[in-house]
Amino acid sequence: MVAEASVDRTQGSELPSLPARLLAVIVSPGRLMDRLAERPAWVGALLVAAVLVGLSIALIPAELFMEAQREAALQRGVDVPEMAEGAARVMRFVIPAATVLFTVVLSFVFAGVYTLIFAFILGDEGRYVQYLAAVTHAWFIAALFGLLLTPLRIATGDPQLTLNLASFLFFLPDGYLLNVLRALDLTQIWSTLVIAQGAHAIDRRRSFTSAAAILLGVLLAIALVVGRFM
Repeated sequence: MVAEASVDRTQGSELPSLPARLLAVIVSPGRLMDRLAERPAWVGALLVAAVLVGLSIALIPAELFMEAQREAALQRGVDVPEMAEGAARVMRFVIPAATVLFTVVLSFVFAGVYTLIFAFILGDEGRYVQYLAAVTHAWFIAALFGLLLTPLRIATGDPQLTLNLASFLFFLPDGYLLNVLRALDLTQIWSTLVIAQGAHAIDRRRSFTSAAAILLGVLLAIALVVGRFM
């Protein structure tokens, strides 16, 4: 992904509709981020992304999640009793609802982290709402492809299946390095690059390349931590 050519901001200041923006984040992210930098809208994109994430979880039988947790506990040497049928029915609603809430909270948190990095630490001219608009639109990519992966997750019996870097390096021995690669989801990397385009659009002094390097570094740092617990 490269930075789009500069856009005349005196023209076409009307913000596209939400469906048009969600399509543009995939096919024309640079132009979209230019528009969002001028008119930072985020509510609709946040709701759509959260609903898609919740739907992708709701479509997966709760039994798969419980079985995955049970297997993980057994690997740690902990015996987990079978869950009652009534509790399983409750989990069918609790897990998707919690996932939706978690997605919303993370959107605000990451927008705050990016604002802290670029606007406060690095001195870019940007506002929290601008970074929030970039995050909520970019995360639509990961939410959409997560939904598309749902049938494969059900078929394999792995509710946490993702398309990640480890998918191409399966020949590596199991261990910390492979866990880190598993945590580096390709759609999250794509979304991160779109957010980097947003950081460039918010302050033109910030090049896309430097923004991408910073945000991918943040993503790698998170993967290094997550890899310890996988």
